[in-house]
Amino acid sequence: MATGVFDLLHPGHVAFLQEAKKLGDELVVVVARDSTAKRFKHAPITPEANRVEMVGALKPVDRAVLGNEGDIFEILDEIRPDVIALGYDQLHNEEKIREECRRRGLPKTKVVRLPKFEGDLDGTRKIVRRVADWLELHEKLERVEGSAPIRKPRP
Repeated sequence: MATGVFDLLHPGHVAFLQEAKKLGDELVVVVARDSTAKRFKHAPITPEANRVEMVGALKPVDRAVLGNEGDIFEILDEIRPDVIALGYDQLHNEEKIREECRRRGLPKTKVVRLPKFEGDLDGTRKIVRRVADWLELHEKLERVEGSAPIRKPRP
């Protein structure tokens, strides 16, 4: 089992899921609900229904499901994973997850922290920053050179 928000899907997500798949026979990915993402990270740009659909379409993923609202550990009762793969940058406490697994009758579940993916654009915030920088640069060029304006998104 692997979990995440998977907002603005990027190569780091794919690498994480490829590595997670190597840890077992089947990879079930729990995609965070919009409300959970807001609580722990940031408000997602892509709605949860789209994120779970995109993650489910990835080659290493056997099944993608939406997480539960409220108790994020409740999904353990349903999936009952042998291994839980954590991304290098996920804030989850490994020991707390092991304790929660034991409490739910999963004492043999392993929690594995995967290494960092050293690829370009390996983070949603990096992508957003690069797009914002690109827009700012383009607007400066537009003022200086009189180049064609780009369309701005509607509010």
